[in-house]
Amino acid sequence: MKKTAVIIGAGPAGLTAAYELLRQTDITPVILEETSVIGGISKTVRYKGNRMDIGGHRFFSKNEEVMRWWKEMMPLQGSPALDDILLSKHKELSPGGPDPESEDRVMLVRERVSRIFFLRKFFDYPISLKWSTFAGMGFKNTMKAGFGYLAAVFHKLPETSLENFYINRFGRPLYEMFFEGYTEKVWGVHPSKIGADWGAQRVKGLSILSVLKDVVTRPFRRKDIEQNKVETSLIEQFIYPKYGPGQLWETVAGEVRRLGGEIRMDSRVTGIQAGEDGVTAVEFECGGRTETLSCDYVLSSMPLRDLVAAIRGREVPSEVLRIATGLPYRDFITVGVLARKLKIRNTTSTPTYEGRVPDTWIYVQERDVKVGRLQIFNNWSPYMVADYKGSMFVGMEYFCNEGDDLWSMDEEAFKKMAVGELVKIDVVEPGDVLDTTCAKIRKAYPAYFGTYYELDKVKSWLDGLDNLYCIGRNGQHRYNNMDHSMLTAMEAVRNIRDGVSSKDNIWNINTEKEYHESK
Repeated sequence: MKKTAVIIGAGPAGLTAAYELLRQTDITPVILEETSVIGGISKTVRYKGNRMDIGGHRFFSKNEEVMRWWKEMMPLQGSPALDDILLSKHKELSPGGPDPESEDRVMLVRERVSRIFFLRKFFDYPISLKWSTFAGMGFKNTMKAGFGYLAAVFHKLPETSLENFYINRFGRPLYEMFFEGYTEKVWGVHPSKIGADWGAQRVKGLSILSVLKDVVTRPFRRKDIEQNKVETSLIEQFIYPKYGPGQLWETVAGEVRRLGGEIRMDSRVTGIQAGEDGVTAVEFECGGRTETLSCDYVLSSMPLRDLVAAIRGREVPSEVLRIATGLPYRDFITVGVLARKLKIRNTTSTPTYEGRVPDTWIYVQERDVKVGRLQIFNNWSPYMVADYKGSMFVGMEYFCNEGDDLWSMDEEAFKKMAVGELVKIDVVEPGDVLDTTCAKIRKAYPAYFGTYYELDKVKSWLDGLDNLYCIGRNGQHRYNNMDHSMLTAMEAVRNIRDGVSSKDNIWNINTEKEYHESK
């Protein structure tokens, strides 16, 4: 009899798992997705012909398998995109690749420009050793930063917190200027209360020394987007779907269905039936009815907290339940602001249409506003905006906890507050705002405090369910990038295909420094 794998969640991990099962095995995948939208937090939100990328997703990986996978699903552009046409900009293109002006299934080659907005000025992100950086900080702050860094070189703090992690790499003054406030906005707690693991995972080898190395080696490096020896935070180019990340995952969903897989939307998992050896069935609600689906394997990208709470038929140890219940998450709200134009202008060497700012992301370090980051969707892809020439579409990102004041605020009041903050920091004139929209995302970021440091006990117990595989960001309670989430799914499928019982290779994705920094 043909075997069935239930996959919980139609995000990058779940869809990758389904596609790879269909390509490599004779197992039939059935995806259960709680919402009505494909892509998880990598979805693209549509509004009146405009599109929002939730969180911003650069398609770049040091893993060549993932890079090949993306480009097989959506080929690289072979002709210029709209913004390059308007600027008469030359770019290395893929011979014979699709034309984004006439074809939709296409990856664009994009420049990475991300900056920090602090003291109402722009600073490079990551911090660069340019005259503009020192001029923006002023003489006093520059001297403090220099001496602070020297102090950090000769006196290392124990890396017991994210605060100490940053101070060891940048010195206390730079940490206080460029990391402390933003990190507290993102997580809602001070960096001294967050584990250093988060920095090791997300910042990896980034430090003043890596910035110096980048400055010295930059003239001698290849410029292609698959350059694997540069720190991920320092890459200059990436690829990006014409209509945002959701387009890629909607394409994958179409391939899964074409190959015989099943995707059930609006299907919320409510129970996991388990015996001594593993999971036997999954219960879910759909259209007001509860259904039960028998299965041979389960690949779960649902939050670990919810997964453990849903297990039935096998007693969950009280310690495991306590730790899982205490795992913290951070939720997320994006306000999309459509404007005729922005007040901030292009002061970089990157040419842009009508002198617009070139940034994809802008990290807002200002302490007098709640917004944490801005996205300029025009710069991710010109096709993300219905009227690219006549409008700018900005995403204002707010970090919160479900049920707190921000999350509970009336939507119209929230959008009004967001526009007010954009005006306050001199990004837009009130009269230039054309429209606003809002999107909320639950459990966007698994957090590294609370019971996180007891997570191994939960992992060990779950691994005792032989046919259950935890994949993806929330499935492992790890702040994975999209490529790492995909790799957890790929490893899980290989284990199933090859009959490998250990799940260490799945859990070890995005934990080992060497894994990130070399091929």
